[in-house]
Amino acid sequence: MRVQSSATAPTGIAVSAPPKTAGTLQAALGVAAFSLTFPATAWGLEGFGPWSLVAVRSVLAALIAGGCLLALRVPMPSRGHWPGLAVVAAGVVLGFPMLTTLALRTSTTAHAAVVVGLLPLTTALLSALRVGTRPSRTFWIAACAGAAAVVAFTVQQSGGALTSADLYLFAALLVCAAGYTEGGRLARVMPGWQVIGWALVLCLPFTVPAAALALSYEPVHLTAHSVTGLLWVAAGSQFLGLVVWYRGMAAIGIPKASQLQLAQPLLTLVWSVLLLGEHLTVAAPLTAAAVLVCIAVTQRARG
Repeated sequence: MRVQSSATAPTGIAVSAPPKTAGTLQAALGVAAFSLTFPATAWGLEGFGPWSLVAVRSVLAALIAGGCLLALRVPMPSRGHWPGLAVVAAGVVLGFPMLTTLALRTSTTAHAAVVVGLLPLTTALLSALRVGTRPSRTFWIAACAGAAAVVAFTVQQSGGALTSADLYLFAALLVCAAGYTEGGRLARVMPGWQVIGWALVLCLPFTVPAAALALSYEPVHLTAHSVTGLLWVAAGSQFLGLVVWYRGMAAIGIPKASQLQLAQPLLTLVWSVLLLGEHLTVAAPLTAAAVLVCIAVTQRARG
């Protein structure tokens, strides 16, 4: 069956996909929002425990999304969409925030940004597997080279062995890539903001009690940094960033959108210096640039 140029909303009304120029801009705005996630998380951890930060950010984002869904009287998604939404919820709403937050307790944002720089590559790989395509030999060579560069960087930075923070980050890559891939697929048949909106609402039965439990056990120290960080990861990263990201992916395709994400690790390195005062080692920007080149090769190999 041919995929039409417009998406169909659950109401049965055809919703035109944004033009490719607008889609590129939206995907770029999503990348800019995501690049601030790690610095904002580091700020949030100044006043919240890791479990509290993740649960509260998800609840706040779900309240924003739920309010929009109610205000616009959006009907429930069809039964066939819920498995995909569950993957988005598990990967993007719960898995990636929790794993990266646990990693950032002991890892710098610069280090985490380099490791998660493999996310476009992982997303492209899972996307290829999801739709049943067979990447070329060039794709696999570049993919392995990029992965080797990141593994070498993490081992060198960790003193010869992977740390628990590195393991959290590698796991975060897999779950987030799965969420991105499934979310990009769903955004072709329903508006992108509804994809993340329903995924957030789907998690409320888990995140509300988790937030109450975490806040009762973990101390909270409200500061300007911690509140700003929490609000950004909830509204900016968890909802608005994903809204424009999924719309962009639906308009220009997952492979092209992932090309734009090449800039994310480098942007995060800049924010880590400007906002957190971190000092970069020479290896960080060099490894980020090497991964950028490898992913660019994979994108060309996939056409």
